[in-house]
Amino acid sequence: MNTLSYKTVSIRKEDVQKEWVVVDATDQVLGRLCAKVAKILRGKYKPSFTPHVDCGDNVIIINADKVKLTGKKWDDRTYVSYTGYPGGQRYATPAILQKKSENKNISKGGKHPLFLHVIKGMLPKNKLGAKILNNVFIYNGPDHPHEAQQPKLIDINKLK
Repeated sequence: MNTLSYKTVSIRKEDVQKEWVVVDATDQVLGRLCAKVAKILRGKYKPSFTPHVDCGDNVIIINADKVKLTGKKWDDRTYVSYTGYPGGQRYATPAILQKKSENKNISKGGKHPLFLHVIKGMLPKNKLGAKILNNVFIYNGPDHPHEAQQPKLIDINKLK
């Protein structure tokens, strides 16, 4: 029998080659930026993508305070969170979440609530998604403390 044999290679977590990349959010639309960042975090741009393994890169987002939203979404869109207590539903607009990030001093490495909320919705809803969400670092200014990892700057507009 003369058939070709192709094997699907599943990568193990020990064999993953993780890189550090920097993404500039200046004048980028929030949803489109976060969709591409979620694909980088997941590892979908790599030829060795395996769905059940964290094979994505670590992403540093700079200038998060200069992100754009189209239309009236700064005030009309609402995000819902739940505290776990009766009557604990909380509603927030992107403008409120952006102000929270300024109050938390994100430039020193805090978590940016607007970006985390959007990116979390684009990741798997399981333990792997929660683990992948720890690989993103968001800063309001152009500076970040991850120079030792030698991250490479990528143009997010060239990715599909």
